[in-house]
Amino acid sequence: MTVTALDSSSALVIIDLQNAIVDAPTVPYTGSEVVARAVELARAFHECSAPVVLVRVTARADGSDAAPGRNEIPSLPGSLPHGWDVIVDDLAGHPDDITVTKRTWGAFYGTDLDLQLRRRGVTQIVLSGLTTSIGVESTARAAYEHGYHVMLATDAMADLDIELHRNSIERIFPLLGETGSTTEIVELLAKTRD
Repeated sequence: MTVTALDSSSALVIIDLQNAIVDAPTVPYTGSEVVARAVELARAFHECSAPVVLVRVTARADGSDAAPGRNEIPSLPGSLPHGWDVIVDDLAGHPDDITVTKRTWGAFYGTDLDLQLRRRGVTQIVLSGLTTSIGVESTARAAYEHGYHVMLATDAMADLDIELHRNSIERIFPLLGETGSTTEIVELLAKTRD
């Protein structure tokens, strides 16, 4: 499905565009390309006075606030450089933006994201960020389950693995909402503003 309509009460939700994550070797777009498109989306949402949410992931150095459970790849937050969890400068600093801090993959669980959106009457979210198959997909699934209309800016996200990226874009996202390019979404937003 391609983008067809933006609700009059839409919000942009940008996932994990923070220092260490945007430097990762992502495909099919670099972290810098994803940031540039997210900035373009944020500018368009700001011009419409629509909410922009910057989601960041963090963890204590000792891992004491990590999600419980066993997996084969344990997280090692203590090995990350100081400042790894700071939102990139290109996106930080807009006074009206909402910042949500998460400690798991998705932006809804254990955060006030749903409350922040509902207080503002938001019915639809547009998603971008890193990584496609983890943070973005987890948030998109939860948004769908929370009853939001979901739109995904597929050229404003990337992954560490091209097959995982493609699986999300081609198989998962069409089940959750509409997909389109940054340009298509910005043009659609301009039409709703006029």
